[in-house]
Amino acid sequence: MAHRTQRHRPQGHLTREHRPQGHLTRRTRTLLAAALLAALAGCGTGDPGDGAAPVKKAAPAVPKPAAAPAGLPGMPPLLDPKDVYAADRPDKLSPVVKNFPSRVYVPNTNSNTVSVIDPATYQVVETIPVGIQPQHVVPSWDMKTLWVNNNRGHTLTPIDPATGVAGKPVEVHDPYNLYFTPNGKYAIVMASLDRELVFRDPHTMERKKTVPVSCYGVNHADFSADGRYFVVSCEFSGELLKVDTEKMEVIGQQRLPFEGAMPQDVKISPDGKTFYIADMMAHGMWVLDGEKFTTPTLLPTGKGCHGLYISRDSREMYVPNRGEGSISVFDFEKDRLTKKWWLPDGGSPDMGGVSADGKVLWLSGRYDSEVYAIDTTTGKQLARIPVGGGPHGLAVYPQPGRYSLGHTGIFR
Repeated sequence: MAHRTQRHRPQGHLTREHRPQGHLTRRTRTLLAAALLAALAGCGTGDPGDGAAPVKKAAPAVPKPAAAPAGLPGMPPLLDPKDVYAADRPDKLSPVVKNFPSRVYVPNTNSNTVSVIDPATYQVVETIPVGIQPQHVVPSWDMKTLWVNNNRGHTLTPIDPATGVAGKPVEVHDPYNLYFTPNGKYAIVMASLDRELVFRDPHTMERKKTVPVSCYGVNHADFSADGRYFVVSCEFSGELLKVDTEKMEVIGQQRLPFEGAMPQDVKISPDGKTFYIADMMAHGMWVLDGEKFTTPTLLPTGKGCHGLYISRDSREMYVPNRGEGSISVFDFEKDRLTKKWWLPDGGSPDMGGVSADGKVLWLSGRYDSEVYAIDTTTGKQLARIPVGGGPHGLAVYPQPGRYSLGHTGIFR
């Protein structure tokens, strides 16, 4: 706003305030003197000196903090705005899952089976026949069902985690991977070869909306802290998508700045500010600002960087490097890699999850027909368990959390 300037008057013109005192009447001078004495008497008391009640100075206005953007309608609010994983603390099991037996479900892509491991004994206790080329075992949003993604069989096999019994397969085309919107309204099938994101009813799997994409090989994803968008990796064309959850529309797309990039797993940081994308050909993680969706930077981890799993205290992320038989450990607070664990006899650590108590990291050995159990404190291999051929997206179940966003278990 422009300042108001004082109007200049002609030099010979005197205002009433600037006339010599001799021009004032005696009565006027008397009244001015009285007013001056009254004003001096009021100094230091806050009294204006005219007999009125004291006037309190108005407190300085305190600016209100900017309101946080509203989350996806129907999404349960975060327990802690500074930690999207606050509901995933050790053994903090939902009443829905607390009585389920603790098991590790391993989809064997070459054997068309699911191996079921008892983590207490490190033994396979059951082998469940499923459809052709099972890729991932995915907990449903309400956590009551485990869905086996039979990619080339074009079906989803439901497993009841309370009994371990498989139900009747549901016909779903090209289900490479499966996610759920944070409000539980839709299941999202990652139809990798169909080049589609298919939004379906989360219970019946009835198709609701199909979103064709121009990239090739949609496979993994994770959601923003407010649930309003999610980031998808496109394995075979080396691209990333940004998708509006509510509108079910692609709102951003970019090619990764690496020739031959093959992005895999996607995870958001605990503070919700950064997305990490594993890349098995760039041999590291892409670090992405999801809001801006600008070009990410690469943090090298190891050959064949593949999966991303958060510790139960939200401090670290375990990063299996499938091409060299190692697991890198990333510290969120320090913003750097702090440890690297090597499997003693080599291996091909791929997808998996963390035990309910946070003490064991479970990973499939994709090319070695085995599963690894790793101590999350020391990095020591606890067990090496033979399973079927081509083990892939295993699910540790149950896990802490209030609801599932899909994959092998992303819980909020």
